[in-house]
Amino acid sequence: MPPLGSPSTTDPLSVPSSEGPAGLGSPYAGYVYSYPHKTAYRPLSPRPALRDVWHGQDLSALFLYLHIPFCEMRCGFCNLFTRTGAPQELVARYLDALERQARAVREALPGARFAVGAIGGGTPTYLEPAELERLFTIATDLMGADLAAIPLSVETSPATATPDRLAVLAAHGTTRVSIGVQSFDDTEARAAGRPQRRAEVETALAAIRDAAVPGLNIDLIYGIDGQTQASWAASIDAALAWRPEEMYLYPLYVRPLTGLGRRAVSPADWDADRLALYRSGRDRLLAAGYEQVSMRMFRRRPDAPHETGTDSGTAPDADIGVDTGYCCQRDGMVGLGCGARSYTADLHYSFDYAVGVSEVRGIIDEYVTLDQDAFSRAYFGYRLDPAEQRRRHLLTSLLQAEGLDAADYRARFGSDPAADFADELAWLADAGLLTETSDRIRLTAEGLAWSDAIGPRLFSPRTAALMDGHRAR
Repeated sequence: MPPLGSPSTTDPLSVPSSEGPAGLGSPYAGYVYSYPHKTAYRPLSPRPALRDVWHGQDLSALFLYLHIPFCEMRCGFCNLFTRTGAPQELVARYLDALERQARAVREALPGARFAVGAIGGGTPTYLEPAELERLFTIATDLMGADLAAIPLSVETSPATATPDRLAVLAAHGTTRVSIGVQSFDDTEARAAGRPQRRAEVETALAAIRDAAVPGLNIDLIYGIDGQTQASWAASIDAALAWRPEEMYLYPLYVRPLTGLGRRAVSPADWDADRLALYRSGRDRLLAAGYEQVSMRMFRRRPDAPHETGTDSGTAPDADIGVDTGYCCQRDGMVGLGCGARSYTADLHYSFDYAVGVSEVRGIIDEYVTLDQDAFSRAYFGYRLDPAEQRRRHLLTSLLQAEGLDAADYRARFGSDPAADFADELAWLADAGLLTETSDRIRLTAEGLAWSDAIGPRLFSPRTAALMDGHRAR
């Protein structure tokens, strides 16, 4: 029996097809990093008070996320909530608003304690060092997060990973810095709409290692116009020279309203090319001593081979605590900032979302005018009934290499996943994409390769319909 959901038409590549295992069509229907996707959110009416939203929730070990929606440039593939060229006056007003929001949220969740932290965007290191100091003060003094005692990840870029900014991150206990390199080949970087030079990338990586932050993650993208197996392997090897604790391999997507979204129709063999590049990249990292965590994420094993001359000497091989077993969508997340999302057990909520330049600027301009009382309510969101909570758990577990722990599922929901999702699991198993035992349900290696097709097909009809009804702007 086919899965209950359907590929979302919000992505131009999501074209149903009889090709692929089990008729999945394109292996790149959509990146499922949360459930439901933000395009399924709708205005909440009436707007619930945060105190009521979080009433009865476990506040003892939450995820704290702060969003900085500013970048020095917008990459051609980017559909994140961010704007470029923000003047210093706007950044100051944004931090003022972030402070008002933090006060409102802390009043609504007076007993909140945080187990994990992250600062993303945008590019958080777009902020000057003094502005970063203020951001950390908001997280510690207003939100009460002990950042020095919890895993803390911060995103950066080659242009903004400067020693003075990195010194602020290190001083406040940052355990992981993630840098979007995308390609070490200058021509490929330009083709992806990210004009940068390899020398700038290498300088940034050296600065990160010199800052002695325990964990380094490097993002690379495959499927770029003109990229070959040889150039892809060269980029991976260039990244491996820095012995990053983590690496993410992302397939290139061409989405509406992005710089690349204006280009001609994708080549007919693009899916096959991306699959081949994914498999070769995966195999290269596995051979280099990395373990696969998901389709995109790879983590260096403590016993990974060490090649003379490739290690900076500053990053320990020991576990840096990034992988805590914590899942923000199941265990709760408090998001601060325009573009941030928050998760409770039965409600995901955020502010409005857009990609287009004028729309993003309008939302940010409105955010910085809100008073503290306005920040005490949830504006946009999606309510999860018990069935959707089960589906969220299935998706967020199944798309990880370790899969779904059946005992944990039964403890959480009082039912068996094999019974709750019998049709979907049977369909995947029959296609050779999934294996089941009494205690674990996980995707096969081929199933992981098709994660971006499997995830959207497991969406509920309600979620798929809301996503299809989303107007990109």
